[in-house]
Formats: sequence, structure tokens, C-alpha cells
Amino acid sequence: MCFTISVEKKAKEAIKEYLKSNAGIQMKFNFGEDYFLVSGFSHPKLPIIKQNVIELSEWGLIPSFAVHDRAEELQKMTLNARCDTIYEKVTFKKSIATQRCVLVVDGFFEWRHENNKKYPFYIYPSNETVFYLGCIYNSWVNKLTGEIRDTFSIITTDANPLMEYIHNSKKRIPLILNKSDIAIWINPECEKDLIDKLMVPFPEGGMKYHEISKDAGNSRINRNIKNIKDEVISLTRK
Repeated sequence: MCFTISVEKKAKEAIKEYLKSNAGIQMKFNFGEDYFLVSGFSHPKLPIIKQNVIELSEWGLIPSFAVHDRAEELQKMTLNARCDTIYEKVTFKKSIATQRCVLVVDGFFEWRHENNKKYPFYIYPSNETVFYLGCIYNSWVNKLTGEIRDTFSIITTDANPLMEYIHNSKKRIPLILNKSDIAIWINPECEKDLIDKLMVPFPEGGMKYHEISKDAGNSRINRNIKNIKDEVISLTRK
């Protein structure tokens, strides 16, 4: 699954370019720090693209039916949404119909399991640009306090051959869209058949990867540093 990502300079520049190229889009925040490595389990607020706005949203979708004392518990289980069951799950089926969004990232992290050990990898675009991740969102209202929390989940598909090698435990990959498909994806009136055609594995030729420091998996230290993902370790793919 996709639980760890990088949102930094390239992602921010891509969002700024999207704003320039799409008149009428609003952005209701200022960019903060770079995220060289951010875990979804910390539920960070990240910029997501909706049809008419770009806004900060918490990673981990809270469905509308969630009661206040279970919201955080549910959020831990909704960092990702599988495309093959997304229309069936009560948590996701409303959002996939009309509440789709895009998260722009520099890259993402996955771990390979081998000989009872875990080896972290950083995966990024082969053309040195960004990944546009297909997501769903929901605005949850705490009925006790009136607080509104904007939340989202990253959709995953079956892995391509490259990600089958890296993510060899579950063999999943985040849904990666072409830039030209963003308008279709975020349009709430888009027909289901068109949306289904976009929920396919991203071609492995569009990705690069390298093994990185095992510190990337150590939650007891600060992993939000550039060296975590840039420390390339020699590895030959079998």
C-alpha cells in the first residue's frame, strides 16, 4: 500500500503551474515546509486538487457516518482505498462517485521484504517531474462541536512489474494519473466508465527507483530530511 510519500519542491512547482494554467482555481493556503518523508499515520495536511480549489486536507478519509469517538480510529484504516473494492466499501463508495481529487508528490516510498528483513525504496518519475496520485475526499463534520475536517485517501491498484518486485508483500501501487487526465478525474459529473478506465497500474517505464537508508523505516528518529531519500544504496534488480 502507499503510506509514505515525498511532497517538496517539484510538487509545489507543479501545483503553482497548475494554478497558472487553470483560470478560476483558488488556493486557500500558503506552502509550508518540504516533506522529504511523511507518513500517512501522522495524518499530515497536504495540498489536494479538487475541481475548483486546491486546499489542505488530512491524509486518512473520515466518512460522513463516523461518530466523533471513532473518527481517529477509522482514519488510521483509510490512508488507502483499493480500486477493486472502492465501489463496494461504504466508507468510499460515495466519494468515488463524486468526490475525487489529486495529490501531487515528488515520489513515494515502499519496502521490499526479503529474508525476514525490510529494505526501503524511493520511487519517483523517470522524466524527473512529479506523480499525480488519484485520490478521493470527504469533508467530515463533528456533530458535537461543529468542527469540519477535510480528509482524503490515496487509491491503489495492482502493482506493475517493477512494483511487484519492490512491494512484494502486497503488490500494490498508488493510482498514478497522467497530467492530461486530471480534469476528467476531478470532474464530479464524469461518467463511471471513464473513471474506471483511469484506475489502472502506471507503466513501469515511467518510474525510477533506488534503495535507500534503512533509517527511512525508523519512526523513532526524524526522517523528514533530504538525505533519507537521496542516500542511494547499490542494488541489482533480479
